[in-house]
Amino acid sequence: MAGTPGPSPDAARKGEAVTAGSDTLVDGLVARLAPKAKSLIVTVYGDAIAHRGGNAALGSVIALLEPLGVAERTVRTSMFRLAQEGWLQPRAIGRRSDYRLTETGSRRFEAVHERIYRQAQRPWDGQWTIVATGPAPIDTAVRERLQRDLGWQGFGHLAGGVMVHPDHDEAALRALLAEVGHHVLVVRGPAASWVAPEVFDEVVRAGWDIARLAADYEAFLDTFRPLWAALQRESRIEPARGFAIRTLLMHGYRRAILRDPKLPDELMPHGWPGAAARALCRNLYRRVEAAAEAHVSAVLHTAEGPVPDASPAYFGRFGGLRTMAAQVGFEGEPSS
Repeated sequence: MAGTPGPSPDAARKGEAVTAGSDTLVDGLVARLAPKAKSLIVTVYGDAIAHRGGNAALGSVIALLEPLGVAERTVRTSMFRLAQEGWLQPRAIGRRSDYRLTETGSRRFEAVHERIYRQAQRPWDGQWTIVATGPAPIDTAVRERLQRDLGWQGFGHLAGGVMVHPDHDEAALRALLAEVGHHVLVVRGPAASWVAPEVFDEVVRAGWDIARLAADYEAFLDTFRPLWAALQRESRIEPARGFAIRTLLMHGYRRAILRDPKLPDELMPHGWPGAAARALCRNLYRRVEAAAEAHVSAVLHTAEGPVPDASPAYFGRFGGLRTMAAQVGFEGEPSS
């Protein structure tokens, strides 16, 4: 993968693109994915910081992004923009600055956590959930936010102010609608037994861009299958390298999975590539996570000191991570 062209000069001048470093494997992924720094920081907060309290000193975020080729000035600019967009809340402590996830930012991560790290698709109970704005007037900004956040939760736009999903996260939906109040009607139940199966196909095609999603998953597989083969030939993974690989893995996977409504298998076309992508992501994540987490433990801090240990929920990702401190060596390999 060495020698692959990096981001364009125009993108680099905008201060948003990530540049190459000195690791050919990581550099190849950076060149292939061409991530924007702001989006990459969102990935880092969601994958590496949220489960450790959701707060980080600016300096430690800069250090975390360094193996990924993100310049300090770019990190500072991107963090400022994320604060303006409501993701982060800055706090100055003397000459240092902390950036904590806002309530909105935390809620967004919690809403997608299950979709990203779920090991397998749940069996479908045959029911549908319909969310529609009520007859009372609703502020345009509130409606747009509602539809955007429902989209984050995987709902498809059916018609007008009507959105639908066959297997939603009820807790996440309740939390969202608690902020909207009486303007929204929610109906859940099975479709009538006499509805033709073709209707479900029409609903799926109308509500979600399945063809684009399939292409996203195929691109993910094309990018990360060679990485899996390469890592099988390595006996040890350095912590900083493991963190860079894990971050780029989740950044690439997030591009597809956050567009994936996680519809039941019964509604998906035959040979759906999302299943293969999930298996590959799970295997790669388990391969590098011990090294990655060792790097996070060494680098991540707040202005007041070390961050908390990883929450128990972290170890449940992808059906259960094989790595616990007493079971693995520092370099991410099982201890003898």
